[in-house]
Amino acid sequence: MSDFVPPMIDGVSPSTIYLEKLVTPPADLFTFLCQKFPHVGMQEWRRRFDDGLVFWEDGKIATMDAPYVHGRSVYYYRFLEDEVVVPFAHEVLYENDRFMVVDKPHFLAVTPGGEYVRQTLLTRLKQQTNNPDLSPIHRLDRETAGLILISKDVKTRGIYQSLFSDNAIHKTYHAIAPCNADVAFPMDVCLHLTRGEPFYTMRVDVNAPPNSHTLIHQLETRGDWAKYELHPTTGKLHQLRVHLNHLGVPIKNDPYYPKVKHKARGEFDAPLQLLAKSLSFIDPVTGEQMDFYSKRKLDF
Repeated sequence: MSDFVPPMIDGVSPSTIYLEKLVTPPADLFTFLCQKFPHVGMQEWRRRFDDGLVFWEDGKIATMDAPYVHGRSVYYYRFLEDEVVVPFAHEVLYENDRFMVVDKPHFLAVTPGGEYVRQTLLTRLKQQTNNPDLSPIHRLDRETAGLILISKDVKTRGIYQSLFSDNAIHKTYHAIAPCNADVAFPMDVCLHLTRGEPFYTMRVDVNAPPNSHTLIHQLETRGDWAKYELHPTTGKLHQLRVHLNHLGVPIKNDPYYPKVKHKARGEFDAPLQLLAKSLSFIDPVTGEQMDFYSKRKLDF
């Protein structure tokens, strides 16, 4: 087995794919990758090969006409020529040998995917620290600003991930949404969330048992708007956005709820008014109480 470990390039770690046994193998590696990832496009794959961004597992650069060989693995780097620059900066609020707490801006995706690779929090942090082992311990939407916990050490990563799976971490969010005089706060919202249409949204199934819970307080009001404080005990995709929308108070500038409204690429003038405001937990390694607060504020 090869000891080759592909390096990061400008903070970007390579992806890898194992070449499975196929009934009808493709003519070559280039054809396979184009068929496997049709959304990337032949021109982009050709550029990656030309730039030497596709490697075999032993570190040798792969060529476009290389044969498809069952049992081998291929590393490849994803770089997008027309990636939109996200003009907002993150801030590292705290770090030790095991993790860091980062205050993320709106519009910055946490991990590479889709049309964002370099313009993601993880790539920026890897480039900043030169640590390829960085990994987010929990999820935070691209549209949401605020605190996220980043693992620095592979050996202790699972211990901190268990804080979330065991509900041993307390998260507080702030949101700006309309007032609704018909809803009495504080309120416990318990709903069953499932995949919606389009597939990247969520919907409420009123006929199924609850699988999500959020305690919601109304902190203050200004005219037709209110600031809400949300305490989730579960972590379903878009949970807070769906819960508030279900109460008739969708979060200000939400591009998905109540209706999907796609923004133009590079449009940064109306951030979702949702902020991961605080994280509190007992450090499972040291036993120390840890409390962190975002420096960011919402447009209220």
